[in-house]
Amino acid sequence: MWDLIRTYRKYDPATKSSLEVLFLYPGVKAIALHRIAHMFYRAGIPFIPRAISEWSRFLTGIDIHPGARIGKNLIIDHGMGVVIGETAEVGDHCLIFHGVTLGGVDFSPVKRHPTLGNHVVVGAGAKILGNITIGDHARIGANSVVIKSVPEHCTATGIPAKVVNSKGVVPGEELKHDQID
Repeated sequence: MWDLIRTYRKYDPATKSSLEVLFLYPGVKAIALHRIAHMFYRAGIPFIPRAISEWSRFLTGIDIHPGARIGKNLIIDHGMGVVIGETAEVGDHCLIFHGVTLGGVDFSPVKRHPTLGNHVVVGAGAKILGNITIGDHARIGANSVVIKSVPEHCTATGIPAKVVNSKGVVPGEELKHDQID
């Protein structure tokens, strides 16, 4: 948990203290509650994980299914409206902005939600749908609808999203997030 708080402090220059991040940042609370719910989910205990998830959504506006696999140091910035589905997987050191959906397009009990690699940045309002993979260090533009996998070090944007940059981040547009570990 303290690594996550340090990551938020490095990422957000507006933070004044670690206590502020711990108690006032919804992403930190949502991830902490998800870790507890996920533990119960993996133990096969019914009801409790979903109850924790529902409480977390009520408290933070962030809906993470207890079955989702979340890597270390995920930053959910201004998290209201974020939805992460049951079979979604999020790698380490990812950044997700408000209104993002990692959703499914299949109702079968299979892997039906996306997988994000490490150091992925997902812009506000983006929808990433289905059992697809977003490669390491990829960037998804705000309000994009992604229905096909995106290779690592690529930027995808649009509806439906298309790769617009395959050489990494364009100078002048880079986010320093990749350097936050």
